[in-house]
Amino acid sequence: MKQLTRFAFVFAFLMFFSGIIGSAQPVKIIFDSDMGPDFDDIGAITILHALAAKGECEILATMASDGYSYIAPTLEVFNRYFQKPEIPIGVPGSDAPNFSCPNHWNDSLVVNYLPKMKTNKDYPTATEVYRKVLSAQPDGSVVIVTVGFLSNLEALLKSVPDKNSSLSGKELVAKKVKKWVAMAGTFPEGSEFNVNRHATASEYVISNWPTPVLFSGFEIGVKIMTGGKVATLGSKGSPVQWAYNYCLSNYEDRKSENRNSWDHTAVLCAVRNPENYFYVVGNGTFVCNPDGSNSWNADKNSNHSFLVHKYPYQKIADILDDLMLYEPQ
Repeated sequence: MKQLTRFAFVFAFLMFFSGIIGSAQPVKIIFDSDMGPDFDDIGAITILHALAAKGECEILATMASDGYSYIAPTLEVFNRYFQKPEIPIGVPGSDAPNFSCPNHWNDSLVVNYLPKMKTNKDYPTATEVYRKVLSAQPDGSVVIVTVGFLSNLEALLKSVPDKNSSLSGKELVAKKVKKWVAMAGTFPEGSEFNVNRHATASEYVISNWPTPVLFSGFEIGVKIMTGGKVATLGSKGSPVQWAYNYCLSNYEDRKSENRNSWDHTAVLCAVRNPENYFYVVGNGTFVCNPDGSNSWNADKNSNHSFLVHKYPYQKIADILDDLMLYEPQ
């Protein structure tokens, strides 16, 4: 009887321990970014690679949601720098917004850092990459994080069965995606760039998305200022240091010490527990209007939630700045 009791105890302990190990598996991430109208995307993709290097996430793909010619090559520059050149890159359809940054940092970055000049035309469509990547993953395992327009997600939801999967786009998302984290909207109401620049896509996606959604709104990142640290302390010549140093010196024709961190917070909360950094308000619905403005309906539960500040802004800024100093070995 004692031997049986001892065996039961050891078995229970091993099961508990294996549960702890299992819960620490890297988060499977697809990163979807406009990577250009602003430059906070640079911090977002740097943080994503830093967390991947720590073993906290696995980057399955990086998508361009902006139609400007050098958005996908910019993603490739950073993936190459962080020693992950094999990460698939997808580009949007012709209906996606086409914005370049006012100082054209993308163009300079691609010229200076990519071994061979490329444009968006040299990459497969985001829909093709999404369907191929999602179909190969375990059910309910993928987190999609968007820090740009929702053009690619609209195309994905509307996609039809293909060689990668017999499921429709919406069925594929429902089966493979655990949750979607979006830098989008303003809470409790307002109008925000990522949503209103492609309003038809935003309205369709937000109304039809079949899994839980967490929104990091404009009011979150606008108060968290970062970038100056990597611009001054980062290795000279790295694309991250160069881009922040360049953009902080001349973005919108003025010099700044730091930049707002809209996209960073979405990435951080896609990989790590958001409640470690923010309050999470749930059990409501993100209402997207035809013009791209939005409001929050707390009386209808659509599995939507959004972030609210809980700590002083500088506390979160310090965490993000430290992650942005990551450099590949």
